[in-house]
Amino acid sequence: MPIETITRKGKKFVLIEEAEYKKLASLRDADLPALPQPDADGNYPAVAASRVVLARKVIEARRAAGLTQVELAGLAGVRPETVNRLERARHTPDLATLNKINRALDKALAKGSRHAK
Repeated sequence: MPIETITRKGKKFVLIEEAEYKKLASLRDADLPALPQPDADGNYPAVAASRVVLARKVIEARRAAGLTQVELAGLAGVRPETVNRLERARHTPDLATLNKINRALDKALAKGSRHAK
């Protein structure tokens, strides 16, 4: 199948079939931590749900910056195990750790390079 592109407002877009898009979109979320099961009233456990939301945001920002967990940990000055536990929603980081990770991600995303230092 030939690849079609269109340009809108100076940005180039690739056209794909909807079924292919849905397949790609489902793969994107397949390896993200899942939200915990809600209770009978539809409410999620606050701490567990907050960990998952934070984990997903860190994973998405890290991927957008083109960094591995080890690279992010190095830039943030934390242990790789800390980033791994955070991304698996197994750990709630303290504010200092979260600030280090956030600053490292902001810097990497602002530079737009794979190894922002």
